[in-house]
Amino acid sequence: MRKITVNLNISLDGVVQAPGRADEDTRGGFPYGGWAGPYFDEVMAGNAARAIASQPGLLFGRRTYEDFYAVWPGQSGNMFTEVLNNAEKYVVSRTLEEPLSWSNSQLLKGEAALTVAALKEGPGKDLAILGSAMLVRSLEQQDLIDEYVLSIHPLVLGSGWRLFPPGSPRRDFQLAESLVTTTGVVIATYRRA
Repeated sequence: MRKITVNLNISLDGVVQAPGRADEDTRGGFPYGGWAGPYFDEVMAGNAARAIASQPGLLFGRRTYEDFYAVWPGQSGNMFTEVLNNAEKYVVSRTLEEPLSWSNSQLLKGEAALTVAALKEGPGKDLAILGSAMLVRSLEQQDLIDEYVLSIHPLVLGSGWRLFPPGSPRRDFQLAESLVTTTGVVIATYRRA
């Protein structure tokens, strides 16, 4: 069985919306896109490099997949470009059609909980979710997430999509590892208890 690990940037008040760029996700009039950028340092880069060294399969929701595809295939001089381009990518979507444009991408069409549960049960590399908060919410409802690696940023945004909405099921986790960056971000790895 494959393990599913979620990797997210998150604010102190639980916001996961648009950490990368100002125009990344403005749904709901969200004005703070790109909030994680000023906190990125060599500690975070090293941690990310270690995480992708195992070359997990990548699991995306449609929106995040399209956002990554718009940015990464054309990047040069970045240590993550080759890894992202060469990784096995699984995309959960009810609206996309095959063939998918980004190399090594496979469509998981239909209900996320069913298609991802089947993928998780099958053979292959462990899976990492980068972003894709709506997919994470759906999979958490079905108890399919094994581990969270949360980069907890020292700021409160006050608005935006939160990782766990009201009414989320209770889940117990254990802190497996933690690391503090030079900018005050706490990278905490939580595994199912």
